[in-house]
Amino acid sequence: MVVAHGGLPSLRLMVATVIGGTLAAGGANAINMWCDRDIDAVMKRTARRPLVQGTITPPSALKFALGVEAAAVIWLTLFVNVLSAALALGAAVFYVFVYTLWLKRSSPSNIVIGGAAGAVPVLVGWAAVTNSVGLAPLVMFAIIFFWTPPHFWALAFKYRDDYRSVDVPMLPAVASIEYTATQILGYTIILWSLTLYLIPTADMGVVYASAAVILGAVFTYYAVRLMRTRTERSAMALFHFSITYLTLLFAAMAVDQFVHVA
Repeated sequence: MVVAHGGLPSLRLMVATVIGGTLAAGGANAINMWCDRDIDAVMKRTARRPLVQGTITPPSALKFALGVEAAAVIWLTLFVNVLSAALALGAAVFYVFVYTLWLKRSSPSNIVIGGAAGAVPVLVGWAAVTNSVGLAPLVMFAIIFFWTPPHFWALAFKYRDDYRSVDVPMLPAVASIEYTATQILGYTIILWSLTLYLIPTADMGVVYASAAVILGAVFTYYAVRLMRTRTERSAMALFHFSITYLTLLFAAMAVDQFVHVA
């Protein structure tokens, strides 16, 4: 939103967009838990979720999930704009039907394709400010799209036995550690390239450019270390850094705009 505005958007618009986006993500997540309650009961990682624990019944959970998602669409339509609402709804539908109900249990490419849903929020934020979508936000979308597999596959290293127990073909559960680590490195290099491509695309300055170069180098270091060591410890180190990486990268985008304004 800051990059789209070239500075700080109005507080009202930012708050309205964050509330709408939170509701949209929450609704999609709740629907996902309703769909996956059978395997969630088996996997240790998800065994404490509300549906598994019986805190809420399946019919009530589905009503709640759909209600939250409907509230998100209505909220964004009324207080932001129709385009942002449509994008948020599209992301939720894609997440539930393409990722959760289709790819998650059928293809090792599940998180690659399904990760597109998690990249849509940057489009929502851009659309909230400009009521349009252009090349710059699409590059931001691509950054998160290619960030998702290294981020999630690193975590899946730790829980690969969980995924095997429920026949979910997450890549580390069905492929060798060597192959998965190689894929992670490949996606990381593409990710780094995209962050650099954003510099001319969005007219970014030295603050963002420096962050993109340094953060990309560190991310690549973690990916190379994982490929060499092939250990769970290295995988989790990459996973934890990936969160820091994305936070700092997008923070640098915002700071870069403020420096330009100044």
